[in-house]
Amino acid sequence: MPMTTLPDGRADGRRVALIHYWLVGMRGGEKVLEALCRMFPEADIFTHVHVPGRVSPLINAHCIQTSFVGRMPFADRLYQKYLPLMPRALEQIDLTGYDLVISSEAGPAKGVIAPPDAPHLCYCHSPMRYLWDQYAVYHAGAGAVTRALMPHVAHRLRGWDVTSAARVDGFAANSSHVAARIKKYWRRDAEVVHPPVAVRDFTPVPAGELRDFYLWAGELAPYKRPDLAVEAFSRMGKPLVVIGGPQKTAAKLAAAAGANVRFLGQVPFDVLKDHMARCKALIFPGEEDFGIVPVEVMASGRPVIAYGRGGALDTVVDGETGLLFREQSVDGIIDAVERFEGAGLDRLGPVGLVAHAQQFDEAAFQRGIVGALSRLGVTLATPGGAG
Repeated sequence: MPMTTLPDGRADGRRVALIHYWLVGMRGGEKVLEALCRMFPEADIFTHVHVPGRVSPLINAHCIQTSFVGRMPFADRLYQKYLPLMPRALEQIDLTGYDLVISSEAGPAKGVIAPPDAPHLCYCHSPMRYLWDQYAVYHAGAGAVTRALMPHVAHRLRGWDVTSAARVDGFAANSSHVAARIKKYWRRDAEVVHPPVAVRDFTPVPAGELRDFYLWAGELAPYKRPDLAVEAFSRMGKPLVVIGGPQKTAAKLAAAAGANVRFLGQVPFDVLKDHMARCKALIFPGEEDFGIVPVEVMASGRPVIAYGRGGALDTVVDGETGLLFREQSVDGIIDAVERFEGAGLDRLGPVGLVAHAQQFDEAAFQRGIVGALSRLGVTLATPGGAG
C-alpha cells in the first residue's frame, strides 16, 4: 500500500471521510467522533441519520451526508428499525475521490466501499451486540413481531457483517475485550486504542471533604446491573447514591430499595462531578465494552469496585486503583465491599488515581490512531490538537 502523508488532514488537498453509524445523541461513540473531527478538521462525515439538535456544534460544523435511511419515515426515532436496510445504504455511499476512510463502528458503519487506493481503518466500539454475543438477550426482550423476524434478519446480517469486515484494511478496538470479540466473530486482529476520556474535566477534593457514601452512576440499563448494587447495599445498610435514568427504571428500583439507598435521577454535570469526587468508591457491577465512568471517577481521585470482566480489566488495577470482583451477584458485591474496606482501599490517595486516569486522555487516543494509521501506510505529519 502506498505511503500517504496527511498533514493535519488537509494541507495537501487529500480528502478524509469519517463514517459514523448514526448521529442522534452525544454518547461515547460521538465523543470519539469529536476527537476524530479535531484530528481531521476538514473531513466529511457520512452517517445513516443526522439530527442536528442532538449533536455537538463541533460535529455539526462538518459537511454531513446521510444515507437514504435518513429519509425514511420517522428515521430520527425509528432508525434502529431500519437496520436491515443499512448494509445496502452503506454500499451506496459514493466515496470516490477520498484518500482515507475511518469508520466508527457500533452499529453498521464499516460496510462502505472505499476507493481502491484509500486505506480504511475501522475504530470499533463493539461488534453489533444484537447480532452476536447479546442476540439471545435482545431476542428475549423483543416484542412478538420482532422476535418472529429476528432469526431471519439476523442470519442475513451476520453474513454481511463478516463479509464487510473483510473489506477493512485495519481495526482498532476500544478495549482488549472488544478486540477479543472482533477476533472471535470476524476473525480479524485489532490493536487496542482506548477511547478519549475528558479526564481534565474532573478534579479531586481535599480528604476532609470526602463523604461516607458509595456511588453508582450511568444509564439504568439492565446489562449495567444497577439492580445488583441496589440489593447488595440494601442488605448491607451502607449508604449508596444512584445517579441516572430513565426515571421509570429508577422508580422501580427504589420501590425495592432500603432507606439507605438514594436515587437522584439524571443530574447536571456539576452535581455528578461533585458526587464522583466525594464518594467512597464507585460501584461498577456491569460488563461493558470499555466503561468511561470508572475512568472519570479515578480522574476525580476516587477508587472503583468493578466486576472483573469487560473493559474494566483495561481500566481498573486490582489493589491499586480499586478492586475487581469475579462473581456478578449480590453476594459478590457484598464480599467485594468488605474486602475493599478491610484492605484500606477506601483510603487511597488521589495522586496515583489521577495519574492512572490520565493514560486515557484524548492525547493518548490520538497517538493510538496515528499509530494504527501508520501501520496502514498513512503518516500523519502534524496530528490535530486535543483541545
